[in-house]
Formats: sequence, structure tokens, C-alpha cells
Amino acid sequence: MELDAEKLDVIVVGAHPDDVEIACGGTLASLADQGYSVGIIDLTDGEPTPRSPGPEVRLAEAQQAAEVLGAHKRITLDLPNRRLFDCFEARVALAKEFRRYRPELVIGFGDKTPMASPDHWQAMQITDAAVFYSRLTKWDDEFDNLPVHTIAYQLYFKLAFEPATSTTAAGHFVTDISSTLERKIDSIRCYATQFPPEKEYIYDRVRGAALHTGSLAGYPAGEMFCTTRAIATRDPLRLLKDG
Repeated sequence: MELDAEKLDVIVVGAHPDDVEIACGGTLASLADQGYSVGIIDLTDGEPTPRSPGPEVRLAEAQQAAEVLGAHKRITLDLPNRRLFDCFEARVALAKEFRRYRPELVIGFGDKTPMASPDHWQAMQITDAAVFYSRLTKWDDEFDNLPVHTIAYQLYFKLAFEPATSTTAAGHFVTDISSTLERKIDSIRCYATQFPPEKEYIYDRVRGAALHTGSLAGYPAGEMFCTTRAIATRDPLRLLKDG
């Protein structure tokens, strides 16, 4: 089947609009600045939500945030907010997008978020399964005959202001977002329905988390990711210098 979709280098998956911005907006903006084509997939439109007048407003906020970060594509799947569950249909819906846009790297949730939406944990399981489903052969009828695609790399993120928990992962690393931290903050500010003036403290929390994470690696600001495989190199000195 001939594809008419632009290939994306990286796809970042969130449960709701604003998840990606809060978790790794700085890294997304940095990747875009370096010339990578980056896409965002929101599994739901985030509606209903207390302060939003309707989904069209939330979607407009999401598109504005994507433009601030330099994302090339933003897709919203038709899965239900507040009732998001890891099921076959959700897995296939996301795997179709992976097959259509053929990313080399997929980034998504990496743990539960206690006291926050349970959709986040479901999103992790859906993303894990979709990465696997994307490469399965002899199943064309389930995927609209889109060609199989093997995703080379997968990373996990955590929401910036979530409490630290022990994430099982092969490794961790920090990206330098010194030059894109303010764009990350600006992208979150696009969600006026989610962060009204009485929630101004959220921006301080996000900034504080970035400063702390960056300090762990010697950067002014950073975001941490968990790997699904051990980080490997034939040249440890170069690996350390490149960091």
C-alpha cells in the first residue's frame, strides 16, 4: 500500500492534550530544532474537563502548543477520556498511526501517576502494545493493509511534577533543555482551560523539576527518560564526552 503520510522521526504519545508538554516538551522542541520531524499523538481529547467549554477549545489549545514546540504533526485519537482502557481496539488504533508515520523512536508514559488520572497508566500499556503490534505480519486486515513497521527505539517519560517513584527500566538519561525550557513553559501556558491564574504555581513546579533534573547531569535544565534497553556503546569515552 502506498503511503501519503509524511514520515516522522519521533512520535510522543500522551493520554490527554498537555501530557506531552508537561513531561517532555523541552526535549520535543530541542529535537525539532535539530531538524528531526516530531509528532504528538493524544489518545483522547481530554474532554470533559472542568473549565473547558468544549472539545474544540481544548483541541485549539493543543494545536497552539504543538506550534510553540515546533511539532510537525498532532493527532488526536477517538478514545474516551476518563474511560481509557488498554484494549485491543485502542492498541490497533495507535499501531495504525505508527504504521502510517513510521517513526524510529516512540516516547510515552513510563509509570503510574498516583493521585492523578488512571488514564496515564492505561496509555503506557496501550503504547507498549502498539509498538509491538506495529511490526506484526500476517494481520493486514486489522490494520487497513498498512505496511508493517518496526520501531527501533522506545523511551518512557514521567510527568514533570509527579512524585518520584521507582521505575523499572534498563537505564536512565537526561536531555539538556537549557535552550528550550521557556518554550516548554510557554506551550503549557497555551492550556488556559487547564491552568487558570489560580494554578500559576504549576509553572514554578515544572521549572523547578527541570532545574533539578538538569543538575543531576550537569545541565542548567533537563528532562529524564527511562530506556527499555541498556545503553550500549563501543566507545565509553565518546559516550561520556557527548553527554
